[in-house]
Amino acid sequence: MEKLRCVVLDDEPIGREIIENFVKEIPFLELTDSFGDSVEALMFLENNSVDIVFSDIQMPKINGLDLVKTLENPPVIIFITAHRDFALDGFETGATDYLVKPVRFDRFLKAVNKAKDYINLKRNSTVHQVNDDRIFIKADGKLTKILLDEILYVEAQGDYLKIVINNESYTTLATLKSMDEVLTLPKFFRVQRSFIVNLEAIRSLNGNMVELTNGKSISIALNKKEELYQVLGIR
Repeated sequence: MEKLRCVVLDDEPIGREIIENFVKEIPFLELTDSFGDSVEALMFLENNSVDIVFSDIQMPKINGLDLVKTLENPPVIIFITAHRDFALDGFETGATDYLVKPVRFDRFLKAVNKAKDYINLKRNSTVHQVNDDRIFIKADGKLTKILLDEILYVEAQGDYLKIVINNESYTTLATLKSMDEVLTLPKFFRVQRSFIVNLEAIRSLNGNMVELTNGKSISIALNKKEELYQVLGIR
């Protein structure tokens, strides 16, 4: 198996050294570089391709959360910090896992295996973007063209995606995170962890529920409701 290229970012030398040693213990990982300065790490990541970043959150200059948000195409992120309170914020940035210091090797290995599975899934994704208005997906043994404007919503179902178009639906091997890069504002919005909806397909809003034109009702995550209302121009 091709080794996964890794970067370690932590302003504390001891914490950085522990993760570096963990990376070296795992045969399918390769330590590409290590940083104690978040700005230097950001410059490196903007100009180099890596597979996994192990990053602390609380750091001078740029914290780990803001660093990830700055990256146009972030790699797999595993946050490592002493503060459990950052867990939700970490996952909201799309992090694959969140480890609390002091990190045990068995917990680190579990996170790495999770990252490896995600990377393999993404590399074998059956969703192919042709241009800004259409994709091809592999479903039922054939490639099917889907116009983005026709998509009502996309639902994550484990390692698969359910893509719903009016009265039709397709199931294909892919991750919702991979579709995040295709189905973006101003046309689409991720209302919660498992659903991306077409904003034009919204019929009504009721509390923390959104109803689509096909009658489907989907719950809105509490931390997404205000943003959704702003996107829709509701004051």
